[in-house]
Amino acid sequence: MCLSFGCSHHNPVACIVPPYMLRVLALRGDPATADMARTLLRHDEQLREERAAWASLPPAPQGIAPDPDLCCPDRRIHDGEFRAALPGRLVRGEGDAPSGIADADLAYDSAGQVFAMFAEEYGRNSLDGRGMPLVATVQHRRNYNNAFWDGQQMAYGTGDGKIFRTFLQLSVIAHEMTHGVIQHSGGLIYENQSGALNEHVADVFGALAEQRVLGQTAHQADWLIGRGILGAGINGVALRSLKAPGTAYADDLLGTDPQPWHMDQFNTTTDDNGGVHINSGIPNHAFYLFCSYLGGNAWELPGRIWYRTLQDLNNPMASFSDFADQTLRSAAALAGAGSQQALLLRRAWKLVGIAV
Repeated sequence: MCLSFGCSHHNPVACIVPPYMLRVLALRGDPATADMARTLLRHDEQLREERAAWASLPPAPQGIAPDPDLCCPDRRIHDGEFRAALPGRLVRGEGDAPSGIADADLAYDSAGQVFAMFAEEYGRNSLDGRGMPLVATVQHRRNYNNAFWDGQQMAYGTGDGKIFRTFLQLSVIAHEMTHGVIQHSGGLIYENQSGALNEHVADVFGALAEQRVLGQTAHQADWLIGRGILGAGINGVALRSLKAPGTAYADDLLGTDPQPWHMDQFNTTTDDNGGVHINSGIPNHAFYLFCSYLGGNAWELPGRIWYRTLQDLNNPMASFSDFADQTLRSAAALAGAGSQQALLLRRAWKLVGIAV
């Protein structure tokens, strides 16, 4: 997921296609493809200049227990009609009948599934914890190869049918919505390790939302982000893999998935806000390992540990080690100090080279 940010790095405009992928397309693509990639990069720059980060209220107190009162999202899905203006024409509000626009109805259903996960599993009332409306725009711009959270709403392009075939895929939608949760939970500054943790947390809950809807255990899931969104002619299965970082795609046009899985391969770079989409592969793999050790449903105890960690971290510039330490405190609170679960979590962090 790429990220373009506003005036502050706390609440950036977050896009799903990483800037390094666009730069490769600008270099390797045919003239039309290269022009498309350069246009997207310019659009990212425009977002950086024009969209001040939306200031959030202080985080609402958040529990991790299911709350039976948190049952009703407030979804507001708009048709962008292939224009740039947001949010566009409202085509389906909460409780309305299907709009007949396939993208709008898919965005409506998926937003409800993500809301349900955060409400029923973690006791959170929408993205801000206070019942924030879930505003989304589909058919944003024409042949737009991106999707983003801008601090207030989600927006989804349709893809060009060649490089990307869609962005309305549940792990992508949940990833974008989780950026809203992160924004309203104290935030993680979008650069270097804290920025990679921002991407990591969004990937985690993107994967968990999909697994929960499909009823998949940790061992049954594929742990992919954006499965099926790449075009038919692209050699790849997704944008990222938590199970095997660095293997999601290897294509003559897109290049090779650059994510590492261990700190020995940590990428020190000024690109991508200090490698936020690249180095997120390291904590992603630690989470996968922990879930794999435990088995069962990853959105249950592992998800609750990660959600509690996000609420309690209180450090927008957290390093990987800071975050890992907080997950161990969360595991001790939820499963018991010295529990098998806490020991397995410590092992998962150690295996990706992060000391706790």
